Amino acid sequence: MKRRSVAILAATGAVGQRFIQLLEGHPWFDIAVLAASERSAGKKYRDACLWRLETEMPKEIGEMTVVNTDLKSVKEAGDVDLVFSALPGDIAGPIEETFAAEFPVISKAAAHRMDEDVPLLIPEVNPEQLELIPVQKRRRSWSGFISTDPNCSTIQLAITLKPLMRFGLRRVIVVTMQALSGAGYPGVPSLDIIDNIIPYIAKEEEKIETETKKILGTFDGERVRPANIAISASCNRVDVKDGHLEAVCVDLEDKPSVEEVKEAFRSFIGEPQRLKLPMAPERPIIVREEIDRPQPRLDRDAGRGMSITVGRVRSDPVMSIKYLCLGHNTIRGAAGAGILSAELMAAKGYI
Repeated sequence: MKRRSVAILAATGAVGQRFIQLLEGHPWFDIAVLAASERSAGKKYRDACLWRLETEMPKEIGEMTVVNTDLKSVKEAGDVDLVFSALPGDIAGPIEETFAAEFPVISKAAAHRMDEDVPLLIPEVNPEQLELIPVQKRRRSWSGFISTDPNCSTIQLAITLKPLMRFGLRRVIVVTMQALSGAGYPGVPSLDIIDNIIPYIAKEEEKIETETKKILGTFDGERVRPANIAISASCNRVDVKDGHLEAVCVDLEDKPSVEEVKEAFRSFIGEPQRLKLPMAPERPIIVREEIDRPQPRLDRDAGRGMSITVGRVRSDPVMSIKYLCLGHNTIRGAAGAGILSAELMAAKGYI
């Protein structure tokens, strides 16, 4: 596979740091440009970034000079084949469009997720949405394109729902218990979250309820028709550093047994596994049989943080089946998702 040079937008932030950590030693991608805000531009990365991850900042990355987050600065800083955007949602929209006129942009921001011609991609779940890329380029007269990763809590839910669609998925109720790192750094004030649960995360419930339908929808050649599934979400912030835990109830038309549902989870694989992409976990879904799993501290790093762990699969007296699922929100839910998407695009010839 040809090596490709990448730029990271918002490289000093929490998701930008995770991109750097996961791309260290990557067999296909090399970090060529680090971009951030004006207050960081012109500084060595080690001076501009307050590194917050458990592993050490890569030495060569620390010596790189940060540039402004604009197209001209990035192009002058190095030859780039694609762009990873970890920009905040409130500023991402127009900046990403400027870059997408010339480069492939893989975005973690919410700004373009629901655009009709933009893929909302989970590589194991809906790789066919890559076919929106030529539609988008034609409509917008761009040389590049934008592809988006879903909300972190949506990703793990959608991965577990995909193998259940064979049973006639009709309704979903999900209650999330979301980690502090999902709020970025410095995140939630300590006096608000210690000894507490905050039963509200702005726009999170709406993202789960709308994004999941697009992800599980049907591509008709020009757009994605949303899946005909009723979804109700309630989102909570809890005192956990990393790892979102979700309690899910599903109504399934075919009324499968608990064992049939577990087997559907266990046997689920997608294009990344068939193609043996570098970031792909061997098993997208891991089923735990213990009565008290999954737990964030014990299971968030499963599959190098890229697997979703499911447990407590059981019958539900109101719906059909209920279960818990857990995912690492800054790896599978953020930077890891973007890298896996880029790998799939490279393997399929889109970049």
